[in-house]
Amino acid sequence: MSTFTLAEDRMKCGNCPIRHRAVCARCETDELAVLERIKYYRDFAPGQAIVWAGDEMDFVASVVDGVATLSHTMEDGRRQMVGLLLPSDFLGRPGRAAAPYDVVATSPVTLCCFRREPFEDLLASTPPINRRLLEMTLDELDAAREWMLILGRKTAREKIASLLAIVARRDASLRLTKLDGPLVFALPLTREAMADYLGLTLETVSRQISALKRDGLIRIQGSRQITVPDFQRLMAEAGDDNDGGLIS
Repeated sequence: MSTFTLAEDRMKCGNCPIRHRAVCARCETDELAVLERIKYYRDFAPGQAIVWAGDEMDFVASVVDGVATLSHTMEDGRRQMVGLLLPSDFLGRPGRAAAPYDVVATSPVTLCCFRREPFEDLLASTPPINRRLLEMTLDELDAAREWMLILGRKTAREKIASLLAIVARRDASLRLTKLDGPLVFALPLTREAMADYLGLTLETVSRQISALKRDGLIRIQGSRQITVPDFQRLMAEAGDDNDGGLIS
């Protein structure tokens, strides 16, 4: 089988690695067939802008692979990272033509895209997509409220532990892995980006990561591969309860 055929096969909806979490998660076979006809893929390199705030956005998309940041720039040039897009997250809003934030790839990113107008037409005739999009929107609202707590009330150590727990839990969900064993994942952000996102200095981020490593809460291989031996211990360090206080 040729490389092209293999790549093409991986892009079929039934083989999609985010299928169980994406906006199409509740679609039946005939509904997936409609999506197959209107979707297309776009790839972005690390540091490449996917869209700038205020630009017209003629598509919506699911993140298939990689991580992107959502940022807002104020009139005086100050810039704040306000969110992350992880695999299975949805980019864009039906009914909204302009992008509200700068969206920039922090790693190689692959998007499964749909032209906005055909997707909006599809929403009107496909209740499963409507329901899943509502669920994802409510999850995003919960995550935003959780992030307000992380930024406003948590210590530097708790902030770092919280971010690591969020990424670990999402990775486990995508891989359909249970949280009762060691979790291994690639950290999608540089320490500089983590500092920006968490409102900390680079030195504080490095110091707290070293402390978590020293205390056995994480192991680090290379520059980005993280192992969490005991997820519940990490959750405790994040200041969250054991019944799922962090949004995945």
